[in-house]
Amino acid sequence: MYSAVKRFFITGPQGKSQQSGHFNDSRWWLGLVLVTAIAFVATYLSHVPFIQRTGLSSLTIGIVLGIIVGNTLFSRVAVHTDVGVDYAKSTLLKAGVVLFGFRITFAQVAGVGWQGLVTDMAMLGLTFWLAVQLGKRVFKLDEQTTILIGAGSSICGAAAVMATEPVVKAQAHKVSVAVATVMVFGTLSMFFYPLAYGYLGLSEHAYGIFAGSTIHEVAQVVAAGSAISPEAANVAVIEKMLRVMMLAPFLVLLSVWQNKKHAKTSSANEAGKPAKSNIMIPWFAVLFIVASGINSAQVIPAQVTEKVVHLDGILLTIAMVALGLRTHIGAIRQAGLKPLLLAGCLFLFLTLGGYGINVAIAQWL
Repeated sequence: MYSAVKRFFITGPQGKSQQSGHFNDSRWWLGLVLVTAIAFVATYLSHVPFIQRTGLSSLTIGIVLGIIVGNTLFSRVAVHTDVGVDYAKSTLLKAGVVLFGFRITFAQVAGVGWQGLVTDMAMLGLTFWLAVQLGKRVFKLDEQTTILIGAGSSICGAAAVMATEPVVKAQAHKVSVAVATVMVFGTLSMFFYPLAYGYLGLSEHAYGIFAGSTIHEVAQVVAAGSAISPEAANVAVIEKMLRVMMLAPFLVLLSVWQNKKHAKTSSANEAGKPAKSNIMIPWFAVLFIVASGINSAQVIPAQVTEKVVHLDGILLTIAMVALGLRTHIGAIRQAGLKPLLLAGCLFLFLTLGGYGINVAIAQWL
C-alpha cells in the first residue's frame, strides 16, 4: 500500500516520475500558481450571497473560469505553465478524490437504513445502465462521453465525472461537456424539487431520501432539502453521502469492465495470440474507501478532519480550473446537442422514475 500511495502522489498519469524533473521545472510551479490563483477567485465567488443561493459550487465556477481563461489568455502563457496545469488535472484530481472520503462515515449508512441503501443502489445502477443504452444506441455518442455523463448523473455530479476521467482516459472537452450537463440539470432539480414537494405525498424523511438519491451535486441536495425543513435536509445529505460512498466500488467495477473489453479488442486484432486481461485497479478509489474508514473510526480529531475536507475542496477546485484551461470551446461546440439530450433523459428518469422507485422501495421495505 505504501508503494501505491507513493506512486500515486509522485507520478503522473503515465506512471513516470515527476519528482526528479517536474518539481524543479518552472513550468510546473508557474502552472500551479496559475490554477491556484483562478481557484481562489472561484472559491471567493462561491461565497458571494447571490451565487450561494443558486447552489453553484466552487467546482462548477472553477471550470467555467478555467474555460474562459483557457480560450482567451492561456494560449499566451501555456508554454510556461503547461506542466503544472497538467499535474493539477491528473495527480491533484486523484488526491482530491481520495480526500473526499473524509466527508463520509460508515455510520451514515445506518442513518438511512436499508431503504436508503437499496434506493441508492437501484438509482445508481439503473441510471448508469440507462445512460449507456441511450448514449450508445439512441444518441450514438462515443463511449467516453456516455460514461462520464452517466457517472455524473448517477453518483455525485462533477466530482464523479472527474473521478471517472482517469479510468476511461477521456479528453478534457468531453469531461467539460459532462460537467456542464450536471450543472444544468442539477441546478434545475434544486429548484424543481421544493416546488413539487407539496404534490408528491411524501413525508419530510421520505422526501430527503428521494432528493438525496436522485439530485446530482451535494450542494444542490443541501439546497433542495433545506428549502423544506432541517429534517429533510439532514436525511437528504446522509442519503447523498451514502451515494457518494458508492463511487469507489463503481470505479473499480468500471475499471474491470474497461480492461476486459480492451483485452477482447486486443485479442480480436491480434489473431492467434492469447488474450491478456490485466485488471488495473484505480488505487485512488481504494484509498477513497480507506479515507472513509479512517473518518468512520474517528481516529483523527474533528478539527483536523474539517481542515482536510477544506483542503479537499481546494484541490478539486484547482483540478476543475486545470481541466477548464485545457478545454477548447470549439470541441464543446462540436459535441452538439446530443450530450445535453442524454443528460435531459437521465434527468427525467431521476425525477419521474426515481420518484416511482423511491415509493416502491419504501412500500416494499
